[in-house]
Amino acid sequence: MAFYKTNNVLIKGISACVPVNKEDNKDLTLFADQHEASKFIEATGVEFRHIVRDSGICTSDLCFNAAHRLMDDLNWNAEDIDCLIFVSQTPDYILPATSCILQERLKLSQNCYAMDISLGCSGWVYGLSVISSLISSGFMKKGLLLAGDTTSVTKSAEDKSTYPLFGDAGTATAVEYAPESDPKIFNFGTDGKGYEAIIIPDGGFRSFFSEKSFVTEEIEPGIKRNRLQSILNGPAVFTFAITKAPKSVNALLEYFNIEKESIDYFIFHQANFFMNEKIRTKLKIDKEKTPYCLREFGNTSSASIPLTLVDLGANSLKNKKLLACAFGVGLSWASVVFESGQIHVSSLIEI
Repeated sequence: MAFYKTNNVLIKGISACVPVNKEDNKDLTLFADQHEASKFIEATGVEFRHIVRDSGICTSDLCFNAAHRLMDDLNWNAEDIDCLIFVSQTPDYILPATSCILQERLKLSQNCYAMDISLGCSGWVYGLSVISSLISSGFMKKGLLLAGDTTSVTKSAEDKSTYPLFGDAGTATAVEYAPESDPKIFNFGTDGKGYEAIIIPDGGFRSFFSEKSFVTEEIEPGIKRNRLQSILNGPAVFTFAITKAPKSVNALLEYFNIEKESIDYFIFHQANFFMNEKIRTKLKIDKEKTPYCLREFGNTSSASIPLTLVDLGANSLKNKKLLACAFGVGLSWASVVFESGQIHVSSLIEI
């Protein structure tokens, strides 16, 4: 496993934005009846989802609003922001990079370092490691990590294996140079053998668009989709997650000699309740230390960890030691331990 450590970096604040359009899984017609819908909600923990479907809202719009609110709350001058990292697998375009568009929309300096990272579920932790590395030397003083996805547009509304699980969100994390601040320690892993476990088959350059891409096929009762929509191999992802996530957490704690009991909150990627509870029980973590925001927002991919932090709120997060662990599409996973300090948490935005 790949371990990493950064110094002199402070997470100053965090914010999140979700679509105002809210969908109730109890109302979905893709379930056979209310009993099936209730069983799904009980197992996954997902009752509601905020989705952009048919609104024209993109991930960048959600992240823009989150960043704008956070900059205002922190009284940050746009000209003083040295770097912007955008983490998403639902960018505005194949090219150019969405980070370049956001640099202009946020009126950041033309001297700003801007980069996209194409990662899903593990993206916020990876993005935090990248922006922390840029800030840690002191040459760059302030940075914005924007992480989010609008995966509802990649799901078939006729696929009960994916559609009711996923919601949309965009987040912003403000990072600044702060000598002598507590270090951030990381652990990363990748298993590309499992890349087909979560995949959109067509639309990239390996398998480009064609007429066949738009043909809807019935895979089994309750699951219809085309080749431009997400495939989720549930059993494979479940086995991967309950194996790699606990190992990642334990390895990070052991390598850096941190007592598990010293962690105030374990913030896991909000995959689904049944899976996450398996991870929690394998790690022997108290329920009170593992917050969820699944019921209201569903699985929001790269936004799920910062969205969970926003849902917790500043009063719960001040001066806490946090361990965040993310896992999913890639297959990819990552964990980080950091101190929250006097972190600012902006109120949730809906657009």
